[in-house]
Amino acid sequence: MRINPKITVIIHDVSATGVAWVLALYARFNFEHPPEVFLKSCILVLPVVMILQGIIFNLFKLYRGQWRFASLQDLVGVGGAAVLGTLAIHLMVSFVSAFQPTPRSVFVLYPLFLIFFLGSSRLIFRMWKDRDLGVASMGRGERVLIVGAGSAGESVLREIKRLRKYTAVGFVDDDLNLLKSRIHSVPVLGTVAQIPTLVTKHNVDLIIIAIPSASSSEMQRVVDACGASGKDFRILPKLLDSGVEQVRLESVREVSVDDLLGRDKVQLDWMAIRTGLRAKTVLVTGGGGSVGTEICRQLADLQLKTLIVFDNSELNLYAAEREIKAKYPKLDCTFLLGDIRDAEAIEFVFAQYRPSHVYHAAAYKHVPILENYLREAVSNNVLGTKLVADAAARFECETFVLISTDKAVKPSSIMGATKRIAELLCAYKNTQASTNFITVRFGNVLGSTGSVVPLFRSQIEDGGPVTVTHPAARRYFMTVSEASQLILEASTAGLGGEVFVLDMGEPVNIRYLAEQVIRLSGRIPDKDVRIDYIGLRPGEKLDEELFHADEELSQTKHDKLLLSTSAAKGAKSVEREVLRLKELVRLYDEPGIHSLLKKIIPTLR
Repeated sequence: MRINPKITVIIHDVSATGVAWVLALYARFNFEHPPEVFLKSCILVLPVVMILQGIIFNLFKLYRGQWRFASLQDLVGVGGAAVLGTLAIHLMVSFVSAFQPTPRSVFVLYPLFLIFFLGSSRLIFRMWKDRDLGVASMGRGERVLIVGAGSAGESVLREIKRLRKYTAVGFVDDDLNLLKSRIHSVPVLGTVAQIPTLVTKHNVDLIIIAIPSASSSEMQRVVDACGASGKDFRILPKLLDSGVEQVRLESVREVSVDDLLGRDKVQLDWMAIRTGLRAKTVLVTGGGGSVGTEICRQLADLQLKTLIVFDNSELNLYAAEREIKAKYPKLDCTFLLGDIRDAEAIEFVFAQYRPSHVYHAAAYKHVPILENYLREAVSNNVLGTKLVADAAARFECETFVLISTDKAVKPSSIMGATKRIAELLCAYKNTQASTNFITVRFGNVLGSTGSVVPLFRSQIEDGGPVTVTHPAARRYFMTVSEASQLILEASTAGLGGEVFVLDMGEPVNIRYLAEQVIRLSGRIPDKDVRIDYIGLRPGEKLDEELFHADEELSQTKHDKLLLSTSAAKGAKSVEREVLRLKELVRLYDEPGIHSLLKKIIPTLR
């Protein structure tokens, strides 16, 4: 029967404790036989010393790590445990007369011996396991070039050597002080710009990017160099920080567009969010869509009383239900198929479930399509929003969060105009009801349904061309996870009437985005896949904006969440105009709808 390795380590450490204790006594007397009275006291207290020190080892969690990955942090833990153990033993010996006399110098020598025994054994074990790190394992598996000669790169090298499936031929790093140096005898061969040359010279098969802290511009330069080499390349995820000791090559993945945007991980006040939503019933409209589903994922961890997912797409609702029920089996979650334009359905949902918080993500959002469907755009984005907002006010919900878009700023499109009216409607409702109406406005979500990146990928799979509206067109982008988390932050930070604008960073040139998606697919732009410019489509602008000229943005406690003030100009009259829109929708009067939209939103084309 094989003994559990952790038990073996515990036995080793406790045995080392006993040896260190006895050795400390002998060292006190210059390694000569100590006086009998001291020796008897030492032997008598020895079992207690071993038990007490073993308990403290466990308190310091010395057995959660693996000796194979022993590090400086583990040595610090050993030192702390030895010092605390010595203090505990000293207190015990001082108050129990049977354990006296014990020379005071033993309490100085004991932790030194103990740290030496425990630290050296771990170091020797790691050196023995890593004994082949100094050899480049020539001729075994794919030949790998590692980008980044820092802690993450060194960890990748260790994992490569542990698996013995690859050959690490070298590192590249832009720190000139590292050039010609070696990490475990594997050389730093050159800089990022030299990657194509080094790949050819050293017959590299695979490039692994291990720079978790790289900025957007740095990552773009690395990916450009890797793409120019013509070889396959992978990346170490950002969630593994640069000080990571235990890297698994299973976590190394293909580079995604998200990596090129270089957006930092969102740090939220999860305690405040959890406190605000704990034991509450939450309704998410459009809960089967890209953003809606992600909001549901984030909410599922917050100890809600009930989560209500409402969507008009049978397929989306089915997919969301399968995922959420599989991942969160203990969550009380109800999935409802329905339309936000159905007054009876909305009334039933609010009367039956009494949600205290509403996240309104349901909307039509495709700009060019909605240019030809004015009635449907107004019916869904304006009248549907009004139905849900009215119900939230009538049933005295605590919070109603409208998920809006940068296209609602100086809107030139039907979609943007309808979302701007929805913003004004919520601003007005906030002055008329006890419910806190909050708007969250942000730009494009990477990879969401109908967004540009999935379109590019589809066009590349078909052999091209990839279509870009205009070479100068730029858009704001963020990940769906980042957007959803900031929506939750805004919903708990807002007091009602606010328009929160998410910090989207710098806008991204669409041509550049298309080029990177092509490169990430292993092809060369305008060589393997052509890029065609088709001109701006109806309702589109060259550049999107995140706030109006008369809005003032101020910082909140979250650096990625900005607060817009003076955003509700025209809110007082919007209720009356929405009633007129409702009548025009009933009459299917699209020219009348367009005329009234133009009156409400003068920037509309």
